Amino acid sequence: MYKIFFKLVFQHMDPEKAHHLAFRWIRLAARVPVLRTFVAAALAPRFRELRTEAFGLRMHGPFGLAAGFDKNAVAVDGMAMLGFDHVEIGTVTGEAQPGNPKKRLFRLVPDRALINRMGFNNEGSLAVAARLASREPVFKTVVGVNIGKTKVVPEAEAVADYVKSAERLAPFADYLVVNVSSPNTPGLRNLQAVDHLRPLLAAVREAADRIVAHRRVPLLVKIAPDLADEDVDAVADLAVELGLDGIIATNTTIAREGLRSAASLVKETGGLSGAPLKERSLEVLRRLYARVGDRITLVGVGGIENAEDAWQRILAGATLVQGYSAFVYEGPFYARAIHKGLAARLRTSPYATLADAVGADVRKTA
Repeated sequence: MYKIFFKLVFQHMDPEKAHHLAFRWIRLAARVPVLRTFVAAALAPRFRELRTEAFGLRMHGPFGLAAGFDKNAVAVDGMAMLGFDHVEIGTVTGEAQPGNPKKRLFRLVPDRALINRMGFNNEGSLAVAARLASREPVFKTVVGVNIGKTKVVPEAEAVADYVKSAERLAPFADYLVVNVSSPNTPGLRNLQAVDHLRPLLAAVREAADRIVAHRRVPLLVKIAPDLADEDVDAVADLAVELGLDGIIATNTTIAREGLRSAASLVKETGGLSGAPLKERSLEVLRRLYARVGDRITLVGVGGIENAEDAWQRILAGATLVQGYSAFVYEGPFYARAIHKGLAARLRTSPYATLADAVGADVRKTA
């Protein structure tokens, strides 16, 4: 049903307008008690065997919503209602910013992909922190907060900008993510270099510990798929050195190889997400797990369209997996299908629990 609706309606709408329309429907449904209960019963079935623990947090399952969909933390309950086991909001910057000029979001339907150059459009860390502080949860779900650099802040002042966001948002975050891998903020990816990344992560860790003294806020870093293999290794080693809690692999890519969509779309600048990212993202994840093993929690994201994709990420070392672009193409039954498929695969696998399956394929070849 949704795929027919997508072809007849959404496919002919401006992608950003379609996003806001769908977003509005989700938020409205989550505000109506009877309706949200019915929707959650249909779309968010619970499977005991998929229960997951990561960063000391317990979740109904391993599948969450990647950052970028709910930038301002306005639909956490709506996304939980649709079956996502955790919701990562953001990216949130120190100051509010409108993002890049429109048009800035493009669908590559033949490739089941998106190109975006949104530019971290968000209301800023102060407004998002206030919203999280006043939130009265309807559905119990883990909320991650993804923070990035304000565009107008020069690279030399980036650490202070991240620290400001961490100080404001850490009290309301179940986990915190430092995003240094979006291609849409000039100079941001330079911060992935270990010499820049070390002081940044150390400063954010110190800020989170200082502001939230009664608990440890888990800290993760999100990296790009375009990093060279030796740079992936360097980030992995740094994460172990600093005692980070996790690495998210991966963000969008600037690569354009092998796409079937019209050349006019393929040449658009921005980050490519969706199915074409699948192979490289999985490759990076395997490399990370081979390097860090069980010392750090890995989150797999990029090209996860179905349960088989999610299962392959788990076998490659991901404790958690996330989706976003496929949600645009699969619709509201996306998370439900992932959960049902994962439960079926686990039952027919040689693994007693989902945790036993994490990294199994990499360990076999070690």
